[in-house]
Amino acid sequence: MWRLSAIFRRCITTSSSRRYKKDSLFIIHPDVKEALAGHRPVVALESTIITHGMPYPHNLSTAKEVEEIVRAEGAIPATIGILKGRIHVGLSSDELDFLAQSKTALKVSRRDLPYVISKGLSGGTTVSGTMIAAHRAGIPVFVTGGIGGVHRDGENSLDVSADLTELGRTPIAVVSAGVKSILDIGRTLEFLETQGVCVATYGDSKSFPAFFSRQSGFTSPYHVSSPQEAADLIANTLSLGLQSGLLLAVPIPEEHATTGQQIENAIQTAVTEASSKGVRGRDVTPFILQKVSELTKGKSLQANIALIHNNAKVGSRIACALSKQKHKSGGNFKGDIKTQKSKDQRTDSKTIVIGGINVDFIAKGTTKKLVFGQTNPGSVCQSFGGVGRNIADCLSRLGHKPLFISAIGKDSHSDAVLNYCKHMDTSGVARLQDQRTATYCAVITESGELSLGLGDMDIHQQIQEQYVSQFEDQLASASLVVIDGNIPVSTIDYVCRIAWKHTVPVWFEPTDADKACKPFLSESWKALSYTSPNLAELCTMNRTLGLPTPTELPRSLEDVLDCVPALSRPLLEHLQCVVVTLGALGVMVCGEHDAGTVNLQPQRQKRKGRLCAVHYPALAVSSKETVNVSGAGDSFAGAMMVGILQGLDTDCCVRMGLLAARTSLLSPHPIDPSLTVDAIHPEKSHSQMWSKPTCVWMED
Repeated sequence: MWRLSAIFRRCITTSSSRRYKKDSLFIIHPDVKEALAGHRPVVALESTIITHGMPYPHNLSTAKEVEEIVRAEGAIPATIGILKGRIHVGLSSDELDFLAQSKTALKVSRRDLPYVISKGLSGGTTVSGTMIAAHRAGIPVFVTGGIGGVHRDGENSLDVSADLTELGRTPIAVVSAGVKSILDIGRTLEFLETQGVCVATYGDSKSFPAFFSRQSGFTSPYHVSSPQEAADLIANTLSLGLQSGLLLAVPIPEEHATTGQQIENAIQTAVTEASSKGVRGRDVTPFILQKVSELTKGKSLQANIALIHNNAKVGSRIACALSKQKHKSGGNFKGDIKTQKSKDQRTDSKTIVIGGINVDFIAKGTTKKLVFGQTNPGSVCQSFGGVGRNIADCLSRLGHKPLFISAIGKDSHSDAVLNYCKHMDTSGVARLQDQRTATYCAVITESGELSLGLGDMDIHQQIQEQYVSQFEDQLASASLVVIDGNIPVSTIDYVCRIAWKHTVPVWFEPTDADKACKPFLSESWKALSYTSPNLAELCTMNRTLGLPTPTELPRSLEDVLDCVPALSRPLLEHLQCVVVTLGALGVMVCGEHDAGTVNLQPQRQKRKGRLCAVHYPALAVSSKETVNVSGAGDSFAGAMMVGILQGLDTDCCVRMGLLAARTSLLSPHPIDPSLTVDAIHPEKSHSQMWSKPTCVWMED
């Protein structure tokens, strides 16, 4: 660990010489920057809890747990700290670890910022320091444990926390467990009133909490009982342009409040000892917290962690509700620092992919026949897949970086997945506590055919409407929305409703024959523009609609070319195009005829031309060349989408897809990491490979 910290310190030192350049004092983490640009919910978090609030390693684990809770609730965490004289809004795992283990990190409030930055020092930001940085970054919601206040005997010592004056002049909503119980809570509330700070308890009571205790003996002027009510209060505070903050006091959960009296008794003992030992100023709080932890044998630390976790949940839900409200109001409120941006600037029209992420294990036999019930010789490799992830990966590598919405667990696989996908926009990927990242094991024969597949995919059911709805503004303005069959039916229905309302084209990738039915269980399928099933999945779609299907799938090319148009025809009453993948037989594109092929470009009006189906033969790949069959269909679909988005002709779009599929088959990864637009552009170097496509007319 010391080596990592040493390397990290050298990296920071190298960059510190650049800190005087314009805006280089503020470093916003890419995930935070992307979320803010997309008007998605972000929650600011302080770092003095890391540097001064808890001992190592509890400080580090708590910080990471809080970030995971924020992500699980649908928001992006932005832990704020100072590293070598630069204010970081959003910290990496290494940066969190650096602060957690630092012995020299300072406690940085408003007054300390100029000195710490000018000297190139590091530190944890207090409530005051975090508010300044969060407001500068455009983050309206900040979650902490408890705020500072008027110290006991403050009427004589004039010892008043800078947190209170900051609340009076910085328009940020601070979500906390009230005021630390070691302080004079009554005078603190009076001081906040003088500063013009709106104070409200979160819950059904106005009782003002005292950190470890749900009740302090004092009341808040107001209370809000839901995330939406809290969001309304914040929105109106910002709209009025008062330039003062808002304090939302969240009581500690009931199950952890039972130890409150024991902790309160310990606090009284610690306060007395601090006074007798002459502890003053900023040293008081750390001294008392450490003493209380000793007296309660760690119970105060457990309660502290519990209330911070709870605050993170509540604050994230409020941030999500506020984000949705901002979308409805056109992107921001009066008084918001972004008020000058036009609607066109606020909303990027980009592709969105919603679907699964898997860790794939591909086992390929090296004998002609696999024998079940015994060990077979072969090779096993790990890669990262999932239909949604594969398509988003393909689009990203081909220059159309989509917003990817999915869910992963908090386990050994999740960091590896995100690290592998760092070239993608994964800001929409939720990391869920107590959930396993999806895993998939495929056993394939020597010839490359799938023999058996096993999947642990339960987490995909967590990609629910409630989470996806946080991105409604992006969905409503997207150039294309892609959904895979892994996500719940209710989520598919929600996305289709939004797309139908805003005339956004939707591409449904069925995933497998069992999941292909999902949009067709309701009227949602009528909102689809494209789908890319194989023949078995196409049969499932027809059966779900109550239509006849063959008892056995056709095998010969002639029978397939007869069957596919007949099964695709009913879907084309509402879909623009059905792209049927046929494995070694190629692909058949079904839709409205246009200049000898199928029109793939999104249409705003009802179909006028005749329907046809065009067959494109596959590119030859031998069984010995085939390494991985898990991503060929997704590579095909992703590359074809890129062609459509670029407005290319149908032949070009399909051939791009076929070339991308071929690269996938030859790669150990579902999406070949070397995939580029030039590598799959049919006019660059592949013109000699193409057989002429066959067009078949459909009956009206």
